[in-house]
Amino acid sequence: MKMQLAEIAHAVGAINDYEQWANVDVTSVAFDSRHLQPGGLFIPLTGEQDGHQFIQSAIDHGAAATLWAQDLATAPANFPVIQVANSLTALQTLARYYQTKINPRVVAVTGSNGKTTTKDMIAAILGTQFNVTKTYANFNNEIGVPMTVLSMEPNTEILVVEMGMDRPGQLDFLSKLVTPDVAVITMIGEAHIEFFGTRDKIADAKFEITHGLSDDGAFVYDGDEPLLRERVTDLQQRQFTFGRQDSDDLYATSVSDTATSTSFTTNQWPDLTFTLPMIGEYNVKNALAALTVANIYRIRPESAQRALATVPLTKNRAEWLTSQSGAAILSDVYNSNPTAVREVLGAFGQTPVKGRRLVVLGDMLELGDQADVLHAGLADALDPQTFAHVYLVGPHMLALQQALAEKAPELPVTHFATDQLADLTATLQATLTPDDQILLKGSHGIHLENVLAKLVAPTTETKK
Repeated sequence: MKMQLAEIAHAVGAINDYEQWANVDVTSVAFDSRHLQPGGLFIPLTGEQDGHQFIQSAIDHGAAATLWAQDLATAPANFPVIQVANSLTALQTLARYYQTKINPRVVAVTGSNGKTTTKDMIAAILGTQFNVTKTYANFNNEIGVPMTVLSMEPNTEILVVEMGMDRPGQLDFLSKLVTPDVAVITMIGEAHIEFFGTRDKIADAKFEITHGLSDDGAFVYDGDEPLLRERVTDLQQRQFTFGRQDSDDLYATSVSDTATSTSFTTNQWPDLTFTLPMIGEYNVKNALAALTVANIYRIRPESAQRALATVPLTKNRAEWLTSQSGAAILSDVYNSNPTAVREVLGAFGQTPVKGRRLVVLGDMLELGDQADVLHAGLADALDPQTFAHVYLVGPHMLALQQALAEKAPELPVTHFATDQLADLTATLQATLTPDDQILLKGSHGIHLENVLAKLVAPTTETKK
């Protein structure tokens, strides 16, 4: 990104006199003053804290200029300022302007599970032929999506945008903001059911990703999900399905696993084997979604095959690490919901191990009134013949502890409160041996990443 302040001011509808700063060059944007690069435009947002309070930090980090919500604070003197009615709205408006200026094709991805991994796969495959920008980490909301748009280099040909949601209307807004050429829904699960009540309503909210879909665009979705199939009947754009059934446009015909990878074949390229550098049959569906997008953009299947084999994945998504004791750690601590837990437990339970398989599960958040029932329902996924010990963290996991006591009393289970992560860490450090494997899975709000940081060796290696 490179624009002069006059262009930015015009794009966002500045309400102050900015002429003296018109020729100031801006090369990036940031809403966190600590992450601002020299030449950046500071976007002070209001939330738990008022970003306007950190203007001096932004200046100290090299800010070239700042947006400023006119009614919230006194603008700094003798510094380039663009005054607006609302900083977040101005950020979104600027992103829409910049996207129109660069004019990339846009692939938007959402889903209850797998959207980040699918985004990474799509970007890797399309990157074999196009200049691609993708969502960094999980910048997938009303702030993150425009930040992703504004991160594009001028030569970007395809923008791959991840979109998250936790309420109705959110994907409607984001889809209309970026107007995708391809919209992808990976699957419908129970994530955020606290805000929606039923999977049916979650499907309604996910389907909002099609609201901004271009008239000549394409919709890619899990054809094994009836809730999606019944919603596409009135959609006029092209539709493509992926899944495990022969009624899907693209489906897996075989799947095989190793300790660190998953391979599969498909109906469309029966002589070609695709290999993913991650475990879990559930990741095959993510890859099928990515391959469907590859088909739309006419990527050679051999190029897609090579890209999937080496796809760089966002941190803490089914990532193998090594503990200080030498034990293998499967880190999946970014987020959690019942479907995701079952999938990763199924994959982890099939990995070869010399010693024990240990499991650490943190609370799954945003499940509302159904939380305890959904936590308890995981009991049938924890086979005492497969797992040697289960460690649970959080108040809702007490429901799973009770269910396991009834269904699998022979399985050792230890529960920790959310403020006892140091005790959990010490317990694990004392018990792990080089022959063990341990899975860590929980919602981000439980902060199992703090446990992970204490367990891993200073230099971690992928498990061989």
